[in-house]
Amino acid sequence: MNDIRRTILWVIFGFSLVLLWDQWQVYNGHKPTFLPSAKTAAPADSSAPPAASASGVPAAAAPAAGAVPVQGSAPAIGERVTVSTDVFKATIDGEGGTLSELQLLQFLDQTNHGGLVEWARRLVGLPVPQNEVHPVLLMENGSPATRYVAQTGLLNTVDTGDRFPNHLSLMTARPGPRELAEGQNKLEVVFESQPVGGIKYVKTYVFQRGDYTIRVNHQVVNVSDKPRDAQLYLQFTRHGTVAAGTMFGTNTFTGPAIYTEQKKFQKIDFSAITKGKVELPAPADNGWVAMVQHYFVSAWLLNVPGSDTIKREFRVADLGNNLFSVAMVLKLPELAPGASQTIDSNLFAGPEEEKKLEAIATGLDLVKDYGIFAIISKPLYWLLNKLHGILGNWGWSIVALVVLLKAAFYWLNAKAYASMAKMKAINPKIMEMRERLKDKPQEMQQEMMRIYREEKVNPMGGCFPIVIQIPVFIALYWVLLSSVEMRHAPWILWIHDLSAPDPWFILPVVMTATSLFQTWLNPTPPDPMQAKLMWIMPLAFSVMFIFFPAGLVLYWITNNVLSIAQQWFINKRLGVLGNPPKKPKAPILAKPGK
Repeated sequence: MNDIRRTILWVIFGFSLVLLWDQWQVYNGHKPTFLPSAKTAAPADSSAPPAASASGVPAAAAPAAGAVPVQGSAPAIGERVTVSTDVFKATIDGEGGTLSELQLLQFLDQTNHGGLVEWARRLVGLPVPQNEVHPVLLMENGSPATRYVAQTGLLNTVDTGDRFPNHLSLMTARPGPRELAEGQNKLEVVFESQPVGGIKYVKTYVFQRGDYTIRVNHQVVNVSDKPRDAQLYLQFTRHGTVAAGTMFGTNTFTGPAIYTEQKKFQKIDFSAITKGKVELPAPADNGWVAMVQHYFVSAWLLNVPGSDTIKREFRVADLGNNLFSVAMVLKLPELAPGASQTIDSNLFAGPEEEKKLEAIATGLDLVKDYGIFAIISKPLYWLLNKLHGILGNWGWSIVALVVLLKAAFYWLNAKAYASMAKMKAINPKIMEMRERLKDKPQEMQQEMMRIYREEKVNPMGGCFPIVIQIPVFIALYWVLLSSVEMRHAPWILWIHDLSAPDPWFILPVVMTATSLFQTWLNPTPPDPMQAKLMWIMPLAFSVMFIFFPAGLVLYWITNNVLSIAQQWFINKRLGVLGNPPKKPKAPILAKPGK
């Protein structure tokens, strides 16, 4: 039985080192050595059919009626309008009136430069990278490797050969202010197309002070002498590259998402789109589409009065060149000659702040990725947010939350630590027995079970209470990983960003020290090889904490310190010190005649 345990520990340890080395390679910009990379979606198969919508209409085939057009080789050239507000710096292209670039001015895209790495580079005379501070660039119309835009346009519902204005059509910006002036709360930017197929399309962007929701009004005007049937599509096009995760590949979701009241929230992997394995929701009179990434999201919404009567269809497509789209297509009522219709939509583009997302649209808060334990993570975030309201510092809020969790699990942990203390107390007896019966493994196992039975010790008693708590602490890990509030949030002294690694590696060193101290408090395994592994594994696993965000390392340190305090108290109460048991001496046999 001990051999099996030892083998399992070696397998876990070896596999951990493989994963650690793989992620180290990725961290340094190299390809993984052992495991395949999932950072980039697979390229589209030129022989595969285009992705289909829920109704089976190809979403990427330009010739078909009702299909969203794709970029041609000669795009229209139009005016580029730059709009500035207190939260956005946006660029809108004359080609389709597309939102082609969006900076979030309240969020800086910077790394936590400085610290030990910078000091070491200066010491050996290497150049030190400049700490460039610039706003987060959420959308960008660059090469396919970086493209991320918000597009809209009109589609014909019947194959008459007519084309309506779409995101490839030339649109002209009406004159007007481009910057939100002091004391002004609203800024409107209007784009207008020439009539195409008897339809003129007017798109109005409405920016409001302090608001990450952009109102986008779509006016469809029938300038022909015949009735027209049109569809309005709201679409995101984004590259399929996913940012590298933390250790062991853990990362929040990146990709399209769709929500309807019938099917609820649905995340869609880029690879699933390429393989054609996406089950889209049925057309509905509710729902929205979004493009999700770590900390930030963009979403097309129709949560405005009267929108619940508009039927919408949901589509995804692999556009090739590592580009993907998610779209919502709205069927509009027939337009009589000379008539017009206005559809109001909202384009949210900003941080995944849970409470604000809940107020904007039903289910929008679900874009914040909590992993597999979301049902536990949401109340943990609620509690963390309440603590922040009291303490005013996210670092101390993390500490307080772990203290509350340890208090909630105090009696469960007490049973585990008491079991460990009893195991530590009988260790000398176990060691003596192993030495005496080392050549009789079967008899050794029987004797060991007899000792456990007589001493009323359950060797698994220290594991079960801890296993029960694992989902809670994994859920808390995901809360800290996915919460944008941690981004660039300071704690104390040298920790200026809880979402970035400790620049001086002080927290990882403290983490390692607490892990080793916990090992010293735990009972020493009878097997010498297992005993060595118990000391080596904390050192090996602590390496990963060098790359973990400071907030996560702080959470683990707090948990370790509280565990050490409770375990020390229980060991002292039961009379079991932390010193490892000495190997018992062989009994001295009396000389003959004595």
